[in-house]
Amino acid sequence: MADAKKRTVYVLRSCLDPERHYVGLTGNLQKRVESHNAGQSRDTARHKPWRLVVALEFSTDAAAIRFERYLQSGSGRVFAKRHLQPLATDVE
Repeated sequence: MADAKKRTVYVLRSCLDPERHYVGLTGNLQKRVESHNAGQSRDTARHKPWRLVVALEFSTDAAAIRFERYLQSGSGRVFAKRHLQPLATDVE
């Protein structure tokens, strides 16, 4: 049985500026990435197009929100750079 409450924390990397990343939370990953690349997000429009680096699905909103906030914090950015950044270079 599919859980409609599943939330995805995702990390995008700008194709124009590979050092620029964006962390977000969504219930529909494909639609959200398309939205970023269509320029519909004020925070990401200037650095489009974006490539998905990693997506992690959570079964509860609370867990997803905690992880998203962690990735947006100083120590979370260090974690992402150390553990998720290598994934970004493998996609090229």
